[in-house]
Amino acid sequence: MHILVSNDDGFQAPGIEKLVEVLETIADISVVAPEINRSGASNSLTLENPLRARSHANDFVSVDGTPTDCVHLAITGLLEKEPDMVVSGINAGANLGDDVLYSGTVAAATEGRFLGYPAVAVSMESHNPQHYDTGARVALEMVQRLSSHPMNASSILNVNVPDIPYDELKGYQTTRLGHRHKAEPVVQATDPRGKVIYWVGPAGAEQDAGPGTDFHAVRNGYVSVTPIKVDLTSHDALESVDQWLTMEITND
Repeated sequence: MHILVSNDDGFQAPGIEKLVEVLETIADISVVAPEINRSGASNSLTLENPLRARSHANDFVSVDGTPTDCVHLAITGLLEKEPDMVVSGINAGANLGDDVLYSGTVAAATEGRFLGYPAVAVSMESHNPQHYDTGARVALEMVQRLSSHPMNASSILNVNVPDIPYDELKGYQTTRLGHRHKAEPVVQATDPRGKVIYWVGPAGAEQDAGPGTDFHAVRNGYVSVTPIKVDLTSHDALESVDQWLTMEITND
């Protein structure tokens, strides 16, 4: 088996090093990851500038682009052999609920799925994880299961792992995405030259986070496994939108 590994924390992040260390026990690994931290890059592709790829002593390849750039470049040009699977992570910080819309970790897996490969995104609950070993073992189990029992081609797996020793995990739960309150306001500041600058505010607190959600599972010591559809069409709304389009427009 050949696995393409990427992330959004950068090719030198401890999470990707631990992930590769574990996955190398079962597969050939190719690493193509951002040169620097590109958290929050979502599914963005670099279209106006060329991309530069650099090989390193550990055989990792860094790209001066986004996580999506890395996976796209790897599969469509860099790799001599196509992967059987794409694994993204291990991210420092959970990707729960609305986070997946912005997450570069999830975006790397999504790009792998767009290009035709099974894909998994793995994140740790903490922004300063102490138990990457737990996340790596969970990732290994996800890869082994996905390899022996392939899933529907329209989905990726978004996996979030509590930052606790593996033996303390309560198990796995299949979950849906929860929902946060709207983000906190931007933080206004002044740069050294006296110009106004803005920092994006913190993510909103949990709102829809009850039983069945990814928030609830991780908070209670379970690994959250959420299947995410690559097809963003709201199929349930097709009929109502069709009817809405036939309604007469009024200027009242």
